[in-house]
Amino acid sequence: MKINNLTANENVMITENVGCISVLEHKRNLSVNVAEAGAQYFASQMGIRRRQALITLQNSDFVISAGAMQWTAGNVSMTANVKGVGDLFGKMISGKVTGESGVKPRYTGNGYLMLEPTYKHLLIERVEDWGGGIVVDDGLFLGSEGTVKHAVVARSNFSSAIAGGEGLFNLSLEGQGLVLLESASPRTELVEIILEGEEMRIDGNYAIAWSKSLDFRVEKSGKSLIGSAISGEGLVNVYRGHGRILMMPLK
Repeated sequence: MKINNLTANENVMITENVGCISVLEHKRNLSVNVAEAGAQYFASQMGIRRRQALITLQNSDFVISAGAMQWTAGNVSMTANVKGVGDLFGKMISGKVTGESGVKPRYTGNGYLMLEPTYKHLLIERVEDWGGGIVVDDGLFLGSEGTVKHAVVARSNFSSAIAGGEGLFNLSLEGQGLVLLESASPRTELVEIILEGEEMRIDGNYAIAWSKSLDFRVEKSGKSLIGSAISGEGLVNVYRGHGRILMMPLK
């Protein structure tokens, strides 16, 4: 199969290529009229550009968020990844509580899968590098290799949901394989923290992904209510144990 004017295009560059995932970035948006040209030019200068993920399938499968597919080429088939009525109901419930699409299409075969363009930044993570699994913030998941298992994890305490600016449940990605995430900030602005039995306190929901092995709770910033009031921080998100945290400080 041959596809012309895609990657061999002076206006398109591949910013990352890991395994089956290639991230394409359109340097300029040329499909604009005169009135839009100025705004689009300065947006491009600031790095606000459209990005797409091109998935190469080689007798493999890839799971994506519902509605994320733009086109496929080759011997590629799609299944709804639902085993029955009970499984459908369970996926719908998990989608509601995690903020993700419950039923995620699975594309299988040999060929290409192109995802819809987005102005957000695309991050590629390897699940096994996160020690047992990666928990992602709502709306961050875009796709994953078929070898990655999806699960719903609940907060260890209700206070983490009520006071921590997070939901009661999150999507957990476990096993082995690549995961594609959609971030509002580029990787250059993200801060990665590796905990080795320590703890980290964050004032706000700036953590967008963390190791499943970490214990996440919401606690007072000080040892007492008076101390918390004096510090002006009140309640903070606390992560303890061994694992990684990916934080978006300019969120």
